[in-house]
Amino acid sequence: MTPTTGQSRTALLEERITGALVGAAVGDALGGPVEGYSPEQILERHGGRVHGVVGPWHGDAWRTARPVAPYHKGDGHVTDDTLMTHALVRVYATVRDHLDAYAVADHLVPDLMTRPRWIPELEAEALPLQRIFLAEKWLVARIHYGHADPREAGVGNIVNCGAAMYMAPVGLVNAANPAGAYAEALDVAGAHQSSYGREAAGVFAAAVAAACAPGATPDSVVAACLSLAKDGTRTAIERVCETASAHSDFESALAPLRAAVAPYDTVGPDYRAPSLNARRPSRLHAIEELPVALGMLVVSGGDYRHAVLGAVNYGRDCDSIATMAGALCGALGAPVPQEWAKTVAEASRLDLWQPAAALTEVAREIFARDVERRRAHERAFARLEAGPAAESGGPACSV
Repeated sequence: MTPTTGQSRTALLEERITGALVGAAVGDALGGPVEGYSPEQILERHGGRVHGVVGPWHGDAWRTARPVAPYHKGDGHVTDDTLMTHALVRVYATVRDHLDAYAVADHLVPDLMTRPRWIPELEAEALPLQRIFLAEKWLVARIHYGHADPREAGVGNIVNCGAAMYMAPVGLVNAANPAGAYAEALDVAGAHQSSYGREAAGVFAAAVAAACAPGATPDSVVAACLSLAKDGTRTAIERVCETASAHSDFESALAPLRAAVAPYDTVGPDYRAPSLNARRPSRLHAIEELPVALGMLVVSGGDYRHAVLGAVNYGRDCDSIATMAGALCGALGAPVPQEWAKTVAEASRLDLWQPAAALTEVAREIFARDVERRRAHERAFARLEAGPAAESGGPACSV
């Protein structure tokens, strides 16, 4: 996926968008079966580190085994991270312009409620609403049933990575414009999250946009994040990435990255038994997933396989961490292993490439509109600066 000499800008754009969306889905599928466990538990369960697609944690008992029943996590199945990402792409394909919280209310919420789709983890067609986590069901409860103002609907929801995990499309339609991605994602995520969950959505979108820039590197992506992130989110990213810079192998980085993010993470040491302060609004804290994904980006030097496997073997909410790490590496142009992508697409019965093609077309349309809007603003501003002469078409009167 590395661009060749003479490759066009549009081809490069399509490559980055495809890499990010396919990379996110593959990371999601690899992380799903070990989500919620520690690196030590993963090591024991699999007799070593996970190096690709693996089966369910409880084998054939996945339908009834707690705590994940009735979801078939593993065997290449994507989770709600990818379902939500693809849903957001569909909203862009409908609106064909920048989105806001009202677009979530008008298009995303009905998509979750009314259109049955193949749900890989259920091995059946169902409404996406029947698969997504409670933090995502909040969108439907608050906006459709509660008639909340979409811009404020995220207030009161648990503060987690629910909005951040599917914000890659916002970064991609704002490719090479991190500030624009940040602002748009904050508006979109207002319908879903508040506090550092909403902030993480903005920063992740900015990271993806920064990764799309020509010549981008893991360091430039982190720098873009730090230039925009606020409060505990900024501090957590800074601390984790400082720690990551001392490592070039994910194995040695697993424990140090967890130690670096722990003071900002509210969930606590036992992921399946969250602390009493877990997922509550705060200016001092951050979600764990985004800083660790950025940390793995730094550790790997942007190599897709290394970053995603580091995220997967980190455990805890590793499907979302691997989703983010995969999107970032793909947006940088790192190749997604074809054997992984093929396995995930076939197992999940999803075309992983169609959403990328659709979003590339929309991104080009949005950019063209942005250029015209910017030029119209420039013309208007120039007339303001020119004064009465420009308004009347004649020379300004002198006193």
